[in-house]
Amino acid sequence: MNDSAHYAEKLWPAWWIWLAGVLIGASFSTIFFPIDPFYGFVAMAAGVAIVVAALIAITPRIEVTDQWLRVGRAQIEREHLGRVVAHSGAGAREQLGPGFDARSFQCIRGWIDPVVTVEITDEQDPVPYWLFSTRNPQAVLAALGSQEPVRTTGVSVQEG
Repeated sequence: MNDSAHYAEKLWPAWWIWLAGVLIGASFSTIFFPIDPFYGFVAMAAGVAIVVAALIAITPRIEVTDQWLRVGRAQIEREHLGRVVAHSGAGAREQLGPGFDARSFQCIRGWIDPVVTVEITDEQDPVPYWLFSTRNPQAVLAALGSQEPVRTTGVSVQEG
């Protein structure tokens, strides 16, 4: 059976996280510069490379295929998905605040405003819904077959 990707996205860190990572990585050099500038530059290059590699490694991916929804390391078959709703602005803040259910699966990146809520209909799964950030909520909705508009209010998938 064909399991082609309908949507894929990496939730890359914001520019200021990359900058902070490079500065933190470069700060390792302060230990070695007093000993020898050569070792200081080697420590700076190694520190920056390690931090950049770590940022790349921990960047989650969203992928929607014919059969699966994958968010980060988690995956679920699409047959177990219910209502799919996207929120942005105040609606996203409501979803992450007063409307938040601690039992949900979350993959949130604070520097990305829109979030998508996907209801889980599997009776065996104790997780009521998945909540994850995306830079393109309309494309995620379309890939999951939802006709819902991106909402700016509302707190749950159970609302009408």
